[in-house]
Amino acid sequence: MSNKVWIEVAMNGAWTRVLQPNIPITAEEISREGIDCINAGAAIIHAHSLDPETGKQNSDVDICQGFIEGIQSKVDAIVYPSSIDFPMSDDPDVRNATSNELCRRGALEWGILDPGSCNFSTKEGAANLFGDDGDIYTNGPVVLKGSAKLAAEYGWRPAYACYEPGFIREGAMLYRSIPNVKMPVFRFMLSDSFTFCFPPREWAIEALAMLMAEEAPDAPWMVAGLDINTIPLIPKIVELGGHVRVGLEDAPFQNEKTNVQWVEEAVQAIRDAGGEPATAAEVRLSLEQKPGLPAN
Repeated sequence: MSNKVWIEVAMNGAWTRVLQPNIPITAEEISREGIDCINAGAAIIHAHSLDPETGKQNSDVDICQGFIEGIQSKVDAIVYPSSIDFPMSDDPDVRNATSNELCRRGALEWGILDPGSCNFSTKEGAANLFGDDGDIYTNGPVVLKGSAKLAAEYGWRPAYACYEPGFIREGAMLYRSIPNVKMPVFRFMLSDSFTFCFPPREWAIEALAMLMAEEAPDAPWMVAGLDINTIPLIPKIVELGGHVRVGLEDAPFQNEKTNVQWVEEAVQAIRDAGGEPATAAEVRLSLEQKPGLPAN
């Protein structure tokens, strides 16, 4: 049987059309393009809630529900949003208000919970997105534990963006220490232009996969990033048993491809590597069959 590989599509991000002219912004645009991505071979859709007039990120629960239901009314898909206001609150209830409300409405399967903090800055010659002094992405232990408890209470599955290797270790510890949290999904965040974590190289995936084998051996992982072309890495990802994220949140800036074209390229690369794209139903089933992480 073919190795089932998940394809997640990060539809837009917080970049606005200044950096990514082809991103969908409104709930209707996200829904239409998300449906096309699922039909092309993806199983998971990730999208940011954006203000329809400015294109900037917000935390509008109705926009999130609109594109979740808009996609799921036509195709079977796992759809989860990023809907956190900036600056981010250190109050777990405030930070996770949209995810929790979507769960109350029966609309959410997964939610974002990034297990660590790091500098956000870019290398010389790259787009200066955060000013000369960069920025700090802050997720301290108190807000992480509070968020994990809310994930357990409301039932949404944590989707971890691992911007540094230590995020894997923190995320595994968090899962082991908070009762009733669902098995997290780990995403390795790689980049050529940002200075966090590793550049998009095969050795980087091998190193992070080895860390996963030690810290969270049964948890699923995928390769993602910012300002990155994931396609050349797919043979190594498939070989090591990982999964793939593509889309215009992750893609090199000013990208001319659409989200659907990124999915089509990923599907072909996965098949060329001996894998087969998984459906949303197959993703859910594989997560239900996971035994959980070992206790300390």
